[in-house]
Formats: sequence, structure tokens, C-alpha cells
Amino acid sequence: MSSYLIGFHAIRARMKSAPQSIEQIWLKEQRKDKRTQELLGEINAKKIQLSRLDNAAFALRLTQCSLDEDSSHQGIIAAVAPLAQITTLDQLIENFPERVLLLVLDGVTDPHNLGACLRVADAAGVMAVIAPKDHSAPLSAITRKVASGAAEHLPYLQVVNLVRALEQLKKSGFWIIGTDEKGDDSLYASEFSARTALVLGAEGTGMRQLTRETCDQLIHIPMAGSVESLNVSVAAGVCLFEAVRQNNAVSFT
Repeated sequence: MSSYLIGFHAIRARMKSAPQSIEQIWLKEQRKDKRTQELLGEINAKKIQLSRLDNAAFALRLTQCSLDEDSSHQGIIAAVAPLAQITTLDQLIENFPERVLLLVLDGVTDPHNLGACLRVADAAGVMAVIAPKDHSAPLSAITRKVASGAAEHLPYLQVVNLVRALEQLKKSGFWIIGTDEKGDDSLYASEFSARTALVLGAEGTGMRQLTRETCDQLIHIPMAGSVESLNVSVAAGVCLFEAVRQNNAVSFT
């Protein structure tokens, strides 16, 4: 079953990593700038099917792809086939290296926040992002665009039972660290183990109670100003790169 990518970053990233998965591209015929001409050269070189559409036809294509006109599509849509990658927690566990960092999102429903989390997780060398199937944003075209290519490389696993998944990770040697503004330990006084799963909840509500109780440790990010909390993707970046800093030049992947 095909899915859709929108925006130049996401589509160019897929063209670079898996051009054979791109089934067709639709482009607004009004786009004639240098950026578009460069992309057209790549499309032609890779022999990807391309259709140039006027405004009315492009708007109809957006509707047919269940995309909104205000989705920041930048005048380009691509239909893509699913990539062969890790799709289950069992597959992920089978492929764990000696050192691994995971990001777990509990209740992040905004597609923009999810995309930003995927982008920062990819930059920090996270092996996969895990979230519950219910009350979580799907991997939509908007999410892929915000992720700027990260969604094309980083597995996003949605599990039926998040607590059960965390318990399974514990059996595989993971230390589960949850972020909570009332957490006993400061981020900068905490140690990230060789196998760490960092858990963040939705902005405002935080993690659900059962998720919080499953964590081995609860940490907080010290806040010096009047702001009480950070956007979930910003908090993820702060915590993930502290893990990277602690491990210095040692890569998680």
C-alpha cells in the first residue's frame, strides 16, 4: 500500500536512500525555481514517473491523497512504497548492537512534534523510536516532512502495549529513564547506561501513570527561567545529546 511524502527535504531524502520505492511524483507546474530545476534533474536521472499539474489538478491530487492544502507541501507530492525495515519490537531486539539508545514517546499526538522528535533522534544516533498505537501520532506525510528525511531511515515502532514493551526492553538489559518535571534526579547528575531507553510524555500531561511506574529512574531537566516546561522535541534533544555527550566519541549505532 502506497503512502505519501510532501516537501522537498523528505522527497529528496527518499530519492537518495531508496529511489526505487518512489512510484510517482506530482509537481505544481508553476514551480520553476532553481531548487525545482535541480530536483527535476534528479528525477529524470533516476527515471521516476513525473506529472506536472496546474493549481486545480494539484488541489484535486491533494484531496485524493487525503492531504490538506495547508500541509506545507511546497507544491510537490510523492507516492512511495513501504521500505523493508524493522517493523516489530522483536525484530529490533534481534538487531541490538552492544550500545544502543532508544527514544520512547508516550502520548505524543501532534504530527509536527513527532516529526521534530524523529529528526532530533536521528541526529543523536537513536536506533528506533517507540510509541503506543493508541494516542500517538501516525507516520503521516506531515510528520515525514517535518522530520526532514529522518523518517526514511529511523524505525518508528507503534506497539500495542507500551508498558509491556518497556518490560521486554528491561529483560534485554535496558535501563529505562523517564523524564518528569518532578523527577528526583537531575538530567546532568544521571548516568546513561550502554543500553538506555529514554521515555518522554506529551507536553503538558507528561507520561501516563503506568508508564511512569515502569521506569527505572525519573529525571528532570533543570530550568533556570520562568518557563515551566519545554516542547517535547526540545526536551528530547536536550536529553538525547546529554547521553551522546556522556559517551563522548562512542557511537550508539
